[in-house]
Amino acid sequence: MTEKMSEEKMREVQLSSEEIFKGRVVHLQRDEVRLPDGSNAFREVIRHPGGVGILPLMEDGTVLVVRQFRYPGDSVLTEIPAGKLEYGEDPLDCGKRELSEEVGAEAREWIFLGNIYPTPAYDSEVIRIYLATGLTFGRQHLDEGEFLNVCRVPLRELADKVMAGEIRDAKTQIAVLKTMYMLEHGQLKPDGAE
Repeated sequence: MTEKMSEEKMREVQLSSEEIFKGRVVHLQRDEVRLPDGSNAFREVIRHPGGVGILPLMEDGTVLVVRQFRYPGDSVLTEIPAGKLEYGEDPLDCGKRELSEEVGAEAREWIFLGNIYPTPAYDSEVIRIYLATGLTFGRQHLDEGEFLNVCRVPLRELADKVMAGEIRDAKTQIAVLKTMYMLEHGQLKPDGAE
């Protein structure tokens, strides 16, 4: 067994950076870094502004999820409503916008469930997860080129689907399981009421 290294000594120091690709959503850069042992290595990093995912919980314990085709995975996935942050945008404002656009809803209460790092080995993306309750509905207004179906599914059924491997989206898995945990441990009521 090797001796534990302090976290400060694990830090890699950037020596140089080269932009390889600058797209509309992501930027790819190749950095040279100095490792803790003094040697150098290269890191390819996708820079992303981050995103927000929202679990909209209805008073009856059902959740609004969306079904949409995801090109990189070549499949239709079940996901919580979510969207990309604009650089400098407040995450809660982004969440409110995405909930309104994707499902046509507004929430009375927003509970921050935490940040997740979907692929920290090569991507800077951070997704902020919120639970939204006290929902009221207006009109859905999807972005141009966005096609999805909104479904209403019991939270328990979603949790069962997560555990069975049927919900493959990481942000959705985390939001569903955290919400189930909070409900089961009396940390919130199904309708968000005190």
